Amino acid sequence: MAHEPRVLAALSRSTPLVVDLGYGARPDTTLEMASRLRTVAPTVQVVGLEIDPERVVESRDGVRFAVGGFELAGLRPDVVRAFNVLRQYDEDEVAAAWTQMRAALAPTGVIVEGTCDEIGRRCAWVLLDADGPVSLTLSWAPEHTDRPSEMAERLPKALIHRNVPGEPIHRLLTVADQCWDIAAPHAPYGPRARWRAALGLLRQRGVDCVVPRGRSVDNILSVPWSLVAPLRSR
Repeated sequence: MAHEPRVLAALSRSTPLVVDLGYGARPDTTLEMASRLRTVAPTVQVVGLEIDPERVVESRDGVRFAVGGFELAGLRPDVVRAFNVLRQYDEDEVAAAWTQMRAALAPTGVIVEGTCDEIGRRCAWVLLDADGPVSLTLSWAPEHTDRPSEMAERLPKALIHRNVPGEPIHRLLTVADQCWDIAAPHAPYGPRARWRAALGLLRQRGVDCVVPRGRSVDNILSVPWSLVAPLRSR
């Protein structure tokens, strides 16, 4: 999030507000997020929200906590992070949750909604603004993931049941695997160099993906939402 251009733009106000929705039994990730975001937005205000009142903790490290759900507790945040929240809901409930959160955003605000494993080795998220979903990003630690398609189990709720033949997300993961295989000659230089070569091959095949500048710790695949939107919602 600290390197995503749309997030950085949303944090450009003098005192931006960030909400971490559904931080769970412990606020550890909320506190870590606040620390990381302060490196790019020193005046950022962070609020952790939990729908379960028993999980709300006392303010600490400059972060406050409160009860709240998709209505965002009446706040008008510039950035909302909602990870591993919608995975507990049915797929047909996603659109309503997105709409409710989008309605609460500050002008130019964005939402990062997705899923990750327990320690963040595999992450997938949809970036949304007031108009709807903008992009899908997959990010994985190459030491723990052999092929791009292994990210299927961490897809956001809107896509996780759509990884079947004929659906755009299935096609993207299939092509990503093919390009990964073709880029095998780059393997001696490490999985990050191999993935960078695979990204170049994806672009040659017409996939509108972002090729990050410089070296990245994780392998990242970011594409426009229009490229992976479920067929029935197009």
